[in-house]
Amino acid sequence: MIINREISWLSFNERVLQEAADNRVPLIERIRFLGIFSNNLDEFFRVRVATWRRLVDMPDAESSLKESPAKILGHITKTDYAHNQRFLKIYDQLLSELERENIFIINEKQLTDDQGSFVRQYFRDHVRANLFPIMMKKLKRTTSLKDKSIYLAVQLKKKDNSIKENHALIKVPTSVISRFLILPKKEDRNYIILLDDVIRFNLADIFSVFDYDEFNAYTIKITRDAEMEIDNDVSKSLMERMSESLKQRKRGRPVRFVYDGEIPHGMLKMIMDRLKISGKDNTMKGGRYHNFKDFMKFPNVGGPQYEYSPAPPLPHKDLSGCKSILAAIKQKDIMLHFPYQSFQYIVDLLREASIDPRVKSVKMTLYRVAKDSKVVNALINAARNGKDVTVYLELQARFDEQANIYWSEKLLEEGVEIIHGKAGMKVHSKLILIERKEGSQKVLYANIGTGNFNETTSQIYVDTSLLTSNPKITTEVEQVFRLFEVSYHVPFTFKNLILSPFKTRQFVTQMINKEMANARKGKHAEVVMKLNSLVDESLVKKIYAASKAGVKFRLIIRGICVLVPGVKNKSENIEAVSIVDRYLEHSRIFVFHNDGKPLYYLSSADLMSRNLDHRIEVGVPVWDKDLQTEIQTMLDIQWKDNVKARYLGKDNLNTYKTALVEEELVRSQVEIYNYFKSVFYNLPVKEQ
Repeated sequence: MIINREISWLSFNERVLQEAADNRVPLIERIRFLGIFSNNLDEFFRVRVATWRRLVDMPDAESSLKESPAKILGHITKTDYAHNQRFLKIYDQLLSELERENIFIINEKQLTDDQGSFVRQYFRDHVRANLFPIMMKKLKRTTSLKDKSIYLAVQLKKKDNSIKENHALIKVPTSVISRFLILPKKEDRNYIILLDDVIRFNLADIFSVFDYDEFNAYTIKITRDAEMEIDNDVSKSLMERMSESLKQRKRGRPVRFVYDGEIPHGMLKMIMDRLKISGKDNTMKGGRYHNFKDFMKFPNVGGPQYEYSPAPPLPHKDLSGCKSILAAIKQKDIMLHFPYQSFQYIVDLLREASIDPRVKSVKMTLYRVAKDSKVVNALINAARNGKDVTVYLELQARFDEQANIYWSEKLLEEGVEIIHGKAGMKVHSKLILIERKEGSQKVLYANIGTGNFNETTSQIYVDTSLLTSNPKITTEVEQVFRLFEVSYHVPFTFKNLILSPFKTRQFVTQMINKEMANARKGKHAEVVMKLNSLVDESLVKKIYAASKAGVKFRLIIRGICVLVPGVKNKSENIEAVSIVDRYLEHSRIFVFHNDGKPLYYLSSADLMSRNLDHRIEVGVPVWDKDLQTEIQTMLDIQWKDNVKARYLGKDNLNTYKTALVEEELVRSQVEIYNYFKSVFYNLPVKEQ
């Protein structure tokens, strides 16, 4: 009994849409959730739908697959259409709610004379120079339309029909200009107009060289296949091959074409013919506006009540005010929980290592980094201070390839040793290793985490990092870096770290087997897993078998979950929930009851075949009792969430877990923040 992973992912994105519909969420945040939903969907089509499209074109694919690609695509299209209709309904509801709060999103036909003058001046000063119309008659390359962008398909007419109708495409330049223009406030009313409508208002100005007097514009958007075919030419470096593949991505075939439902049929047919878009390319009739991903940056022109209340990162009880983070780690293992605690501690650790005269080397893995990365700057500073700095920088981090090529070149210029992997095997682990000379000894300090070293995403992704100087862990982290340096071919033995693709699958299976053995002896047996995704079918079958043997499972799965819990004689001992809220749940945690002596692990790996078999992932045991208590407290709070938790299953998918009569409301992300606040300030912890 396995749920299709694509349908499960669409169900996850529906949970994001639920946040936009939830009136308990501040109004502006609800609009931004529409943007998150749209952004997620774009990536889904660019990668997952594109893959199924390719399979449809392979004549022998269906016979080797459990499911028909055409059937899967049909199911995706049907679900996507239903979600899109709900999306448009929610958007209309939010517009009405904004208007009740005196916030008005208006179009070019609703502008007053004063507003029109303001918009014309703004257009001349900021917009016009960024517009480069393409006349449809002269369009030669179907790849001229860029992925992730929106275009206005413009109809140019003469009212007396004395000139033949013409057509043009204008890219809306949202990459350089905000999608939202805030108009001057009138009394207590706030007004916003979209950049699309600013351009519509000035079409006569744009096409003034012609003698047309009627202009109509309709939004269209193409989503292209983003999967890259990497050249296997061994004479080229991986960086060279990735650079060439990025150019190929820009020419990817269309997998989704969305258009304004008001566009004239003849004009739509002409555009699709010119762009070589067929019915197979998942055409969808939409509304006036597309690329709602821009709504992730919707401006708050009201007041603070329309956004989440501030939740500044909390100081850590063991690091706040300390002179040396390395000295603090030497005393005891430390765990950081982002965004509840500040990612700045990681930057400070690297900065300290860069200037400490006794630090000899710094090694680190990088997967996705911030645009203006303090992490990278700290590594560069370490190299400038004479440290041996080695960075494993993953070029194949999807949609961050170009940025990572840039950072590779930047680090190389500064004398940092860069290691790149090989095509087909990504390094997804989150590691730092610092070597320090203390007396006559070499002492190692390590970070093993669940999330990227990224200052920006650390503010919205819930992740956990373990900082340790325990040689049982640090010496094995050192072995992991040696593994990178020898291209993964030397079979190192890891007693404590859990590495993919060598051990993770086997480890999880063995730990579940131990719980099954205890259950058969009549002992309590339980497994808790907090993951982004549970997809691997062989492990799902193992979990089903363990459930039948009496092992209890508590699963907190943010995204894809192909397992069906709660089925009699199959999975009745399995409970599964998903929490979608202000922050993106991203940490991976495993807890095995182990006959009353619980074992705790953090990992960078989800239970997907790619993480288990095709990536370098690292899991780490958490031995410190205080840190185990931290983890257990967080998991207990999340399990009691009855505000933002949804049940996962086949029939009651995305049903909110609600509080019982007289039961206290528990919103886990708020309660966890309060928990860490109480730990630092030594306040009494509210009972859960």
